[in-house]
Amino acid sequence: MNKFNINAIAFAISLAFSVGAMAQSMSKDDYKADKEKISVDYKAAKAACGSLAGNAKDICAAEATGKEKVAIADLDAAYKPSPKSHYEARVAKAEANYSVAKERCDDQTGNAKDVCVKEAKAAEVAAKADAKAQMKTTDANVTANEKTADARTDANKQTADARKDAVVDKRDAEYAVAKEKCDTYSGTAKDSCLTQAKASFGK
Repeated sequence: MNKFNINAIAFAISLAFSVGAMAQSMSKDDYKADKEKISVDYKAAKAACGSLAGNAKDICAAEATGKEKVAIADLDAAYKPSPKSHYEARVAKAEANYSVAKERCDDQTGNAKDVCVKEAKAAEVAAKADAKAQMKTTDANVTANEKTADARTDANKQTADARKDAVVDKRDAEYAVAKEKCDTYSGTAKDSCLTQAKASFGK
């Protein structure tokens, strides 16, 4: 498999139940109605999977479940907007993408399948790391705006630390992919591949 490409692995959530355009000031009744619609749409999407078989059916079910979870997380973020609710919505998207990508990997076998799963996991780790860094940055900035210059300095440090953590998480996931790719070789070639992977990722 060529260089890892998130766009090729991650399933782009196409929200049939999109709540992105909803106003942030949502009434409780609107929230309940939208949640009910998400449930109805999920049941319809799941029922449509019934005509499929094998892995295609598994992929369809994962897509239906992923869409439902993302829609609910987006709805919650619209109903009670906060850095945490927006973070949870991004995490839901990352997990839905991973679930579908992993099912798609079942169409492959052997090391190609193992690499596919590792790449899907790396995409999930990267998305979650970015979401976490964004939440910490937002929280730090809000705190800094409310306090003194010292607090702003501390907020800048927290932001830098959050970004640094995200970079480490992503590199670890990418290293796992590189190591898995080495399993296509044996003997000296495999050792050389692992050595190169360690050198590339500073392990």
